[in-house]
Amino acid sequence: MRHRNINRILGREKAQRVALLRGLSDSLILEGKMKTTLAKAKELKRYVEPLVTDAKANTLSARRKAISFLYTNDAVTKLFAVWAPKYTTRQGGYTRITKIGTRTNDRAEMAIIEFV
Repeated sequence: MRHRNINRILGREKAQRVALLRGLSDSLILEGKMKTTLAKAKELKRYVEPLVTDAKANTLSARRKAISFLYTNDAVTKLFAVWAPKYTTRQGGYTRITKIGTRTNDRAEMAIIEFV
């Protein structure tokens, strides 16, 4: 039974799922916009938005937390130099998910996730 379980499994084991979301987070922070499936986009939003909220404080603790989650130092630098200052007055809702239809081969719902 799945009662009160809110995580999406995404057809992967836990280590694979965490690695996938870390990689997607890196890509989103570096590029600012990406196309993926709707389920991955919704799950990615739950990981990226708290990173931006922590980065707004611009403390050593927040930087270490971001370094421990993100793969590349370039992503950490861009998070603290570009995205966090942009959202200093915003109280959340840093990303937007836009549905763009279905993929042709397997009919998976596709979406674009981007920073607002």
